[in-house]
Amino acid sequence: MEPSYVSGRADRPLLGRTIGDQLRRSASAHPDVEALVAPHQDIRLTFAQLEEASEEVARALLALGVARGDRVGIWSANRAEWTLVQYATALIGAILVNVNPAYRTHELEFVLRRSGIGVLVAARNFRSTDYVAMLDRVRSRAPSLGRIVLLGAEESWASSWGAFLSGAGKVPREAVAERGSEPDVDDPINIQYTSGTTGLPKGATLSHHNILNNGFFVGERLGLVPGDRICVPVPFYHCFGMVMGTLAALTHGTTVVLPGEAFHPHAVLQAVERERCTALYGVPTMFVSELGSPGFDRFDLSSLRTGIMAGAPCPVEVMKQEVDRMHMHEVTICYGMTETSPVSFQSLPHDDLDRRVSTVGRSIRTSRPRSSTRSPGPPSPGGRRASCARAGTR
Repeated sequence: MEPSYVSGRADRPLLGRTIGDQLRRSASAHPDVEALVAPHQDIRLTFAQLEEASEEVARALLALGVARGDRVGIWSANRAEWTLVQYATALIGAILVNVNPAYRTHELEFVLRRSGIGVLVAARNFRSTDYVAMLDRVRSRAPSLGRIVLLGAEESWASSWGAFLSGAGKVPREAVAERGSEPDVDDPINIQYTSGTTGLPKGATLSHHNILNNGFFVGERLGLVPGDRICVPVPFYHCFGMVMGTLAALTHGTTVVLPGEAFHPHAVLQAVERERCTALYGVPTMFVSELGSPGFDRFDLSSLRTGIMAGAPCPVEVMKQEVDRMHMHEVTICYGMTETSPVSFQSLPHDDLDRRVSTVGRSIRTSRPRSSTRSPGPPSPGGRRASCARAGTR
């Protein structure tokens, strides 16, 4: 009888530390390496600066009375503040709740009430959606919501980001270190609401151990090292951005580059060229848009070598163009779901093209590829269109 489960070779131990511990380790090991680059905000942070900025946000949260296990929500597209809140909550053992930037008013109210968010950090708007107006309508119907922090000007019922950060001065640095010694690796640290196929969003609770190790092994499979630079146009509210992106980078001393708040193919190509990115993430439609972007051939993408395509069926022709025209000889396919943090399977960088598009890859818990990732060669041409991934979605 065939077994009902599959596991990889346990030849690489799991990380037995919290995300806050990992942030401190990375800042100590790679203090001067860029950790986060957001050209659209004119922000560049080294790992040492990322640790310092995250600690400031953590102290500001403590000033609001946030305790271990309290829920802190983030409702924003991809901005540097998103990552700072992610790491700040991890430093003090609070639970980060990801709020989808595309939520309508009734979905926002549902998530605020169901998750018990006490502090919400929110953008003022996203594209044509007025977040401030939506929050004003629902805030009185979310009994746990005690404080709202806006990334922009304040309202009578909400603080500005600057005013929020000023509260950090009321809390000594030692308080973050003391709080950081409390969390256990198996404590919940993140609640993600999947879109689901029926009814309202469904929450998945993930631990330090879940998502830190998932990010680590994704990075291992990509062969990430300090000096690599990942262009991350996929959203942070989803595991693709905040686990496969930020945590894969954190555990490998690798830089995250944000090409913009939301996806735009020209901005992605521009960021890859200007920042000399070595990896690029996206769903197939993103890569199709990039390849079809006017002036594509004028961009120098020769720095690319790897990346991840996931989230939908991966056409072989798109994969071929990624390899031939975008230099992503070692692009990988990932498969999983939010509840598994998200990746369960990932192809190897040197799997032939047919294997990459016709399978879900191999169990994620294996060691980094044994062949060098610094001398990429084109994979064997291959085969057929196949469903390769639903990374983090249901």
